[in-house]
Amino acid sequence: MSTSQPQARRATIDDLSKLTPLWRAEGLAAHDLEKRFKEFQLIEGPDGEVLGTIGLQISGQEGRLHSETFAHPEDGDALRQRLWERVQMIANNHGILRLWTQLESPFWHHVGFTGASGDLMVRLPSVFAGDQRRPWLFYQLRSETAPVVSLDKEFAMFREAERERTEKIFRQAKVLKMIAAVLAVVVLGLVIFWAISFFQLQRRRR
Repeated sequence: MSTSQPQARRATIDDLSKLTPLWRAEGLAAHDLEKRFKEFQLIEGPDGEVLGTIGLQISGQEGRLHSETFAHPEDGDALRQRLWERVQMIANNHGILRLWTQLESPFWHHVGFTGASGDLMVRLPSVFAGDQRRPWLFYQLRSETAPVVSLDKEFAMFREAERERTEKIFRQAKVLKMIAAVLAVVVLGLVIFWAISFFQLQRRRR
């Protein structure tokens, strides 16, 4: 694996020609995954080779990690770590409460995924179709009662604050403009008064 540490990013349609062989090599349903390529995050080497990928399916406030693949299995955990950091950022931005997975690598246990009990399993979205022979693991990102502020909401709040600040500046500028206009009128009046007084004084002297 290259030591240049390329960043993880979201897959695009241009990546399909590289992703499909990896999915097939892992025995995954490439035909189905091709339709869901937007779910995938990947790490690309400096030569354009896709080194590792993982899928993140989102349903409401629940997320599912699935279909991980690696071009060089010996580099798997190092790539998982970087993909995991990317997944957490995306999950937080979407206000996800929990991440679910049936991935079997010990790495996922190491970062905090634990077995889901029967009580918790009722929260597993039905759209997260999985292998019934494998147990489900989950990772709690935030409390059920914690306020959820997604990146979009934070941006909207920032935009609203900026709008109010801009309006305040415009109001202040309008007031200053009015004050400047009044001062200009006063100064003009004083100039006219001075000029009239000056000419009257000159007349008297004559």
